[in-house]
Amino acid sequence: MTRKQRRGVLIGTCLVVLGVAVGLVLYAMRDSIVFFYAPSDVAEMQMSPGQRFRLGGLVETSSVVRGEGTTVRFVITDGAKTLPVTYTGVLPDLFREGQGVIAEGTLEPDGVFHADNVLAKHDENYMPPEVAAKLKTQGVWRGEAGAAAPSATN
Repeated sequence: MTRKQRRGVLIGTCLVVLGVAVGLVLYAMRDSIVFFYAPSDVAEMQMSPGQRFRLGGLVETSSVVRGEGTTVRFVITDGAKTLPVTYTGVLPDLFREGQGVIAEGTLEPDGVFHADNVLAKHDENYMPPEVAAKLKTQGVWRGEAGAAAPSATN
């Protein structure tokens, strides 16, 4: 075998190994690639307790209840289903009822989503594109592309 042939075999073998590695990673992450799940998705998929994921939707009007210290309870909805959320910590300044949020955390056996991080919109005209798309498919949100959903006045 010549030097050129050995180099070709080595490069080909490396490409095959790399392809298999990428395939295995994508297979392992097949359910985690989604940026967030809406409450309807969580109900359909019957997520197992303790599994980490992102939950996205609108904060339901009149659902925010502040508890002891920095504990806050609220409900995230996509118009079809709702999911109660608890969060201990300081909420983003722009967190409000009727606004789009994404909460990161785990679903507990009691059916409550325990968030360890809450992300809110960054200005008056922004709705996370994933949240807006989910709400549009549910027929709930009718704002312009990139505009915020209607909210209660401050």
